[in-house]
Amino acid sequence: MAGFHHVEVWVADLHQARTEWGWLLSEAGFQPATEWPEGESWSAGSAYLTLTTSPNLSGAVHDRRAPGMNHLAFSAGSRERVDAIIEASDSHGWRPLYHDRYPHAGGPDHYAGWLENSAGFKVELVADPV
Repeated sequence: MAGFHHVEVWVADLHQARTEWGWLLSEAGFQPATEWPEGESWSAGSAYLTLTTSPNLSGAVHDRRAPGMNHLAFSAGSRERVDAIIEASDSHGWRPLYHDRYPHAGGPDHYAGWLENSAGFKVELVADPV
């Protein structure tokens, strides 16, 4: 069987992460699964994404340009759904990226939107193929 079991995202500001990521994960079809003082998990099918803080963090800033994870890409449904999420993102702590090439920054046959949150995490919202 292939696929991710889970992804764990370490965050410096859990309150801010819960606000920004919570909105986005809900929009991407994830459901709250578990919550504890240092984090929470969101599930989609058999996979889940965890947001957590740790005393072992090496710093307070995420740098997507450093070695490691650049971004997470989510299946977001229809093109209209991607557009609606991108349009609402500013009100939820996310900033749209690549305005000049939206929605085809990934190429002419790839309909997607990219967002970055206040901590510097980047996500891609990919529309279903037509």
